[in-house]
Amino acid sequence: MTFIHDDFLLQSEAARRLYHTYAAPQPILDFHCHLSPKVIAENRPFRDLTEVCLEGDHYKWRAMRANGIPERFCTGDAEPYEKFLAWARTVPYTLRNPLYHWTHLELVRYFDIHELLDETTAPAIWRKANERLQGKELTPQGILRKFRVTTVCTTDDPVASLENHERIGREGSSVRVCPAFRPDGALRTTDAEAFNSWTNQLAACTALTINGLSDFLKAMRTRHNTFHEYGCRLSDHGLNHCFAEPCGDSEAESLFAALLFGKSLTPNESAKLNNYFMLFFGRLDAEKGWTKQLHLGSLRNINSRMLASLGPDTGYDAMGDWSQAAHLSVYLDRLEKENLLPKMILFNVNPVDNYLFATIAGCFQSGETAGKIQFGSGWWFLDQKEGIEMQLNALSNCGLLSRFVGMVTDSRSFLSFPRHEYFRRVLCNLLGDEMEKGLLPKDDVLVGGMIKSICFHNAAEFLALPTVPNSVPATL
Repeated sequence: MTFIHDDFLLQSEAARRLYHTYAAPQPILDFHCHLSPKVIAENRPFRDLTEVCLEGDHYKWRAMRANGIPERFCTGDAEPYEKFLAWARTVPYTLRNPLYHWTHLELVRYFDIHELLDETTAPAIWRKANERLQGKELTPQGILRKFRVTTVCTTDDPVASLENHERIGREGSSVRVCPAFRPDGALRTTDAEAFNSWTNQLAACTALTINGLSDFLKAMRTRHNTFHEYGCRLSDHGLNHCFAEPCGDSEAESLFAALLFGKSLTPNESAKLNNYFMLFFGRLDAEKGWTKQLHLGSLRNINSRMLASLGPDTGYDAMGDWSQAAHLSVYLDRLEKENLLPKMILFNVNPVDNYLFATIAGCFQSGETAGKIQFGSGWWFLDQKEGIEMQLNALSNCGLLSRFVGMVTDSRSFLSFPRHEYFRRVLCNLLGDEMEKGLLPKDDVLVGGMIKSICFHNAAEFLALPTVPNSVPATL
């Protein structure tokens, strides 16, 4: 039997029935990823296996560095085949790291390659995979169709052009590709230069002059409206923690004016203005029925030498240990008081916060929207078997697993869609084991119905995305 087989990770008969009957047939709605809309729109074949497998994949770069691989084979100027060989030499050392599972799922599902990857099998795998990459099945849009992806929500800065989303819509892709609104550039308030550079871009893309706070908020609302016209129904923030420091209109105007004049804010001043902005963003989302995603707790760019050399998002982030409860609860409560708390999905990167997030979510549920505040799937360092199980257990113990909106790839790689399969197998294995132990009813229809909902239908209902794929605004 090959390593990746039909019953991979499914350790009981009940788990196998649940997965093959209820989970595997479901399509994919990937509502949070970092795929490039430009790459999707251009839909050109990938040059080779290194481009699709290693470029931008900081999970793999971290493993290669830990294995003593020089940087030129990770992010540097080594030839593509040399980089792939360096990765192949690393793969046997990733045993018990989720990369070992993910890598071999990718080889099987994309290329029908069942050999274990190492230095000896690498040449043949390189040739076969590169041959497959030249066909239409494995172009960016071909991959989306192959994995029955109905919808992809990319992650987009408000100042970014939406021309690639327009092109995808105009050319009639069968897969809906929607932007998601991530205004974190507005929160760089401890760095006046960076903030003003971003604000200038905001002014340019809205054709508005920004001379004060009211102008800034008008421009943000304008972009929010534009994103809505392009099918956006989600916003997203990547924060250390929420902001809770109170800030009234007059103080916010004063702090904003200081920024415009080039004065960076102190950490306390920044927290106040950022809280003001985050409340404003929350109100915008609530008014339009959007879902807000909060990704909280990562400690970013902690290796300053490598940050200076390679830039951000290159594999030098870690779990943070900020206190989350007070800040998050104050933020949610302020919006709730105004009756403007949008639907939310809360993601934590530190497992110590699992029960904290699950219980805070329970305090802000609504009798009008089932599962209004979601405890999101295992994210980043937690999107592996143990992390997935811990999140599922905390949610089950403190909330309603049956209302869970399920997994996302959170990835820049087009090879990441088997992570949905991985999640589904872990979910079915967990529930199947409990069925066989008598902890859940031995009722496939009951448990299987919940699995179908978690894998696809809950997210489709919860997010309320446009029904017309890739609709282009009539105003264009």
